[in-house]
Amino acid sequence: MLKKMGEAVARVARKVNETVESGSDTLDLAECKLVSFPIGIYKVLRNVSDQIHLITLANNELKSLTSKFMTTFSQLRELHLEGNFLHRLPNEVSTLQHLKAIDLSRNKFRDFPEQLTTLPVLETISLEENEIVDVPVEKLAAMPALRCVNLRFNPLSAEVRVIAPPLIKFDLLMSPEGARAPPP
Repeated sequence: MLKKMGEAVARVARKVNETVESGSDTLDLAECKLVSFPIGIYKVLRNVSDQIHLITLANNELKSLTSKFMTTFSQLRELHLEGNFLHRLPNEVSTLQHLKAIDLSRNKFRDFPEQLTTLPVLETISLEENEIVDVPVEKLAAMPALRCVNLRFNPLSAEVRVIAPPLIKFDLLMSPEGARAPPP
């Protein structure tokens, strides 16, 4: 067990160092068994955090993200958080004014993260395979850049299914009522 933890820590350190040394605009910490975003990474990335435009934290064990994460990486264009245990986003997600795409698929959201509706250039929201029933259709319809919202395999209310289509100008992806996601 300790050996596996040590290997996971070394893997995270290696990936962070690669980002810093290469001057990359991408931080990929997918499948690193993270339960939270490591605090030490803020210090290591402090001089390059404004240059990071894409972060992938997919397929970890994250239950939450902090406001510090959002404010530190305020220049993000893409954020991949699919396959975690997230059920909400901090209010500071509204500081991600350059965010174009966010993937929150396969998490534990019961409520649509409405803070996303304040992001001016957000084009793509993926919330596939969560537990969302209600969606702020009017707020989504008012988003100027929005092109696609993926809500497949969510138990959406009949009201959302009926009201949304005539109000929106973007692709709203929904599964047939009662459809279940295929097993992993």
